[in-house]
Amino acid sequence: MVQQRRRYRVGVLFGGRSSEHEVSLASAKNVMEALRQAGNEITSIGISAEGRWLSQPDAWLRLTAQSQGEPRNPEQESLAARYPSPVLRELLDEQHLPPVDVIFPVLHGPYGEDGTVQGLLEMANLPYVGSGVLGSAVAMDKDVARKLFACHGLPQVRYLTVRRHTWRQAPEAEIDRIEATLPYPLFVKPANLGSSVGVSKARDRRQLQAAIELATRYDSKLLVEAAVPHAREIEVSVLGNDEPEASVAGEIIPANEFYDYNAKYESAGSQLLIPARLDEATMQRVQSLAVQAFQALDCAGLARVDFLVAGDNGGIYLNEVNTMPGFTRISMYPKLWEASGLAYPDLVHRLLELAIERYVERQENSTVR
Repeated sequence: MVQQRRRYRVGVLFGGRSSEHEVSLASAKNVMEALRQAGNEITSIGISAEGRWLSQPDAWLRLTAQSQGEPRNPEQESLAARYPSPVLRELLDEQHLPPVDVIFPVLHGPYGEDGTVQGLLEMANLPYVGSGVLGSAVAMDKDVARKLFACHGLPQVRYLTVRRHTWRQAPEAEIDRIEATLPYPLFVKPANLGSSVGVSKARDRRQLQAAIELATRYDSKLLVEAAVPHAREIEVSVLGNDEPEASVAGEIIPANEFYDYNAKYESAGSQLLIPARLDEATMQRVQSLAVQAFQALDCAGLARVDFLVAGDNGGIYLNEVNTMPGFTRISMYPKLWEASGLAYPDLVHRLLELAIERYVERQENSTVR
């Protein structure tokens, strides 16, 4: 006898104050479709690029229109939309929306994937999909994450951290410091962004200066990394809480020189190879490292773990952990699980179960002496 799947009342959060706002809208559209198809009840909660909250049923359409340049109409916005983020529980109560069993924060980048929203949900005592405050925050900050990777002996490229304040005070001295430590070519990236926003490759001093200037537009802390020779971009999806599992690995053949924002979302030339063309030992190695990285950062629910594999000697380097990866039907995270035997609707449902499981476990923590 087949056990009937439980149906949930799910609050889906999307949009957000991030350069990845549009990516969030695309992910949320697919997540909500899958949730509805499975019979779940959806409460859509959008966050505008300015930080205003929209809780109407057509919140996704409103934010999509705004992202395409249509003007915002304040007269048609709810009370919650006119003020910065209220406590979520109060938002749901004041808007007379039905109660939710679990929140699915389909938010990418700062103010959504970095522990800020997770802290709000913890304060409201609501179950939510994905990592908690700590795991979200340290995974978002690539500098802190790399320090934790080093503590766990995980392989990674050589890098330096650059502060915007220091850069603006003494740019030539910072470039001298970088050149004395790392060889060209170099990659420069904001420490707290995803989707390759603000990432550049530099082959000389002039390009390095331009790359740092670009990255400082997005963050006050930057990473400068040594490039991996003939790098292959390998990704693994991880799913679970205390006993996480890894999917088969996939490989990205970028349309551009590297997998930048344009190659991910705007160019049609990039290819996803699933499974990646790896020998069995390398496949097992990246799967094991993905789980280790997930646990090192105290992640929960889901994450996509990205690697660089050197084309000359097969060296494996852990690149980063993304705690809320892109979630469209063509995104790597769900496609890797599909190739591993877990279909998109089943994956989304499993994430709801993991959120409830983690919430129940946390309720065992006493808040009184």
